[in-house]
Amino acid sequence: MAIDEIKQVVIVRADLDMGKGKIGAQIGHAVILSYLEAERKDERITKEWLSSGQKKIVLKVTDEEALIKLYKAFQFKRIPCAIVNDAGLTQLPPGTTTALGVGPWKSGELDFITGKLKLL
Repeated sequence: MAIDEIKQVVIVRADLDMGKGKIGAQIGHAVILSYLEAERKDERITKEWLSSGQKKIVLKVTDEEALIKLYKAFQFKRIPCAIVNDAGLTQLPPGTTTALGVGPWKSGELDFITGKLKLL
């Protein structure tokens, strides 16, 4: 029996001057970090996600404040998530908060928080 549809969400700051490759790298960091958080919380959900095509969606926010607000909302709801802070080796200063990875987790719970965000 399948559980609620599972997906992963990555949210990227749109106000940073990141090249496409840099954005891709930050998304990759977010996917791995949040997956590890989700696996620690509920291995059944991550196994379902892995076996069902690994659905994910990439959204954007206007700035760091909006990203941190979402991070706190997911933490409050106890939904596994992870913030990405850049190492500062290329385009950004060290410690720049670039992205937020969430899940994989139940789509309904994710959509409740991210439903009004736009695609990257």
